[in-house]
Amino acid sequence: MDNLLQELEQLTQAINSRLMDATPEEFEAFVEQRQKFVEAIGEEVEDCQMTPAQKDVLRRILEHDPAIVARMNAHRLEAKDWLQKRNQAKAQRNAYETAYTPDSILMDRKK
Repeated sequence: MDNLLQELEQLTQAINSRLMDATPEEFEAFVEQRQKFVEAIGEEVEDCQMTPAQKDVLRRILEHDPAIVARMNAHRLEAKDWLQKRNQAKAQRNAYETAYTPDSILMDRKK
């Protein structure tokens, strides 16, 4: 379990050191890797109790969570704003586009 905690701590420190420069794709990869570590640690905890030293390492790792989550939320809000602007521009463009074919011919019949 010590190795898993150490690797998780290194992964957390790596993303934390690049917090402002990390792309959403890097955060996605971080979350996927972190989930694998968390599941592996969860399996280990079922077999044996964590030592106080291991709990301290886990506490240090969790201290970085608020900053990481805040940056991920910032990326989420940026993407949300972009989608809203895109949809607004699309709606405005559709309002001005004609709903008919400009080369069409209208034929009237006499009854």
